[in-house]
Amino acid sequence: MSLIHATALVDPAAELDSSVSVGPYTVIGPHVKVGAGTTIGAHCVIEGHTTIGRDNRIFQFNSLGAIPQDKKYAGEPCELVIGNGNTIREFCTFNIGSPADRALTSVGDDNWIMAYVHLAHDCQVGNHTIFANNSQLAGHVVVDDWVILGGFTVVHQFVRIGAHAMTAMCSLLFADLPPFVMCQGQPAQARSMNFEGLRRRGFSPERISAVKAMHKALYRDDLKLEVAIERVRELSQKTPEAEPDVAMMLDFLGKVSPHRGIVR
Repeated sequence: MSLIHATALVDPAAELDSSVSVGPYTVIGPHVKVGAGTTIGAHCVIEGHTTIGRDNRIFQFNSLGAIPQDKKYAGEPCELVIGNGNTIREFCTFNIGSPADRALTSVGDDNWIMAYVHLAHDCQVGNHTIFANNSQLAGHVVVDDWVILGGFTVVHQFVRIGAHAMTAMCSLLFADLPPFVMCQGQPAQARSMNFEGLRRRGFSPERISAVKAMHKALYRDDLKLEVAIERVRELSQKTPEAEPDVAMMLDFLGKVSPHRGIVR
């Protein structure tokens, strides 16, 4: 029995694994590749140079692989690449990349993406993230692993969000959000660190204590960012177990644009 509904329009040049299911009235273009076990709901449009991995659940009414919302785009063969094990709920829009950047929009593995999420051109989404309904990412945004975006979060172009960070509902991000930080507001301000999320992911008390010390240096001691970074750097010697966490924070802070800064 065919897993492609009779009303679906799948271009003969598209590459779909034999185990892929496609719902009614879905349209799939010639440059699309879909891996084993992926299910695609009704009334979806998947176009452009789009590669989708295995075991993804793509619900109805999604638009994946459309050209970027960028007036400079002139038909270049840019890409959208989606990894494995993702859930993409209704009415999401993921655009391909643009030639001005990587020419690639990418989504990693095991992400839970709720309804009406928009990923603009050249966004990079890591693994194990959760995007609540109506999260909106402008172009060139980078989201690291384990990030949680509250509903109606809006992210300005070129902003970076560090691993394990979290936004509250209706947050507006104009600046980079460092790893572990929880923020809320318009514009967003840091409120705490994502301690409960870290506990659920198996962080030891020593590692969580180091994250608390990073929060104190960055947000509670009224230090200039350069001084706070040096305080964070010292933590790897005091808590060797947290050295990877400290290194991740230092790497993130070392790449912050002086024009954009961090959420504080």
